[in-house]
Amino acid sequence: MEIHKRIALARKRTGLTQEQLADLTNVTVRTIQRIESGKTIPRIFTIKSIATALGITFDELANDLQNDDSLNATSFIENNFDIENEKHFLKILCLSCFSYLVIPLVHFLVPIFLLKKSGKHHTKTIAFGRSVISQQIYWMIMLCLSLLFTLAYNFIVVIYFKEFYLLHYLWTFFVMYLLNIFLIVVNLWRIKTGIFSSS
Repeated sequence: MEIHKRIALARKRTGLTQEQLADLTNVTVRTIQRIESGKTIPRIFTIKSIATALGITFDELANDLQNDDSLNATSFIENNFDIENEKHFLKILCLSCFSYLVIPLVHFLVPIFLLKKSGKHHTKTIAFGRSVISQQIYWMIMLCLSLLFTLAYNFIVVIYFKEFYLLHYLWTFFVMYLLNIFLIVVNLWRIKTGIFSSS
């Protein structure tokens, strides 16, 4: 039997409501509801709290996890996250990249700060977050190089050619800014379509 079914069955046997179990375990009723419906895989300390509140052992609740050879302790910890919360965090991380509209040269510090201060996350979340930050750093480098290329082109054209067409710096900004909007939207789409689909 799956762990969420074991928890629901054990709670009903003890005669506790979801609200009472939530009070005893110091978690929200919504968390208990999500655990019992199988939408959230509870963390180990949450399972221990639930077991204590229900007057049973941790082993009785987590027995199916321990007997499943395909799910060792490491993979359990890896899957011990609410996928919807992970996706929500990644969406916020991606949207924070729009700070380039205000602070284009150091905007990548915003998602870095969010990733470092947000606490524990699934390894896929961390890897995706780091790739988003790297992408923003590369974009910033490309913006600087594009502006330098525009400057060099204009300088060469003015000095060596009498008939010339100068590149406007605003066009460079416009193209690069549109490119970054495209990159951020693609990342949001990747989150929506499921970087956690194999979890």
